[in-house]
Amino acid sequence: MLSLASSFTPLEISSQSSVYLCNSSNAKKYHYTKNCRGLSNCKHQIIKVSVQEAKKRGKTLCGWED
Repeated sequence: MLSLASSFTPLEISSQSSVYLCNSSNAKKYHYTKNCRGLSNCKHQIIKVSVQEAKKRGKTLCGWED
C-alpha cells in the first residue's frame, strides 16, 4: 500500500500579507501583530512591511508567533 502523505512536502503557508518589525539593524524577527511580546523591547520605530520584504531583509518569524 502506498502512502500519499510521504509524497507531499510541507510548505510554509502564511495568511498574513503584512507583518511588523522593529526598524533596527539588530532586529532579527518579524511579527504578525504590532503588540507581539517580541516587539516589546523595540527602541526604534515599528514598521509594517510585506512578508516577502521581511524575509528579503533576513528576518524570521518570532518564536512567540508560531
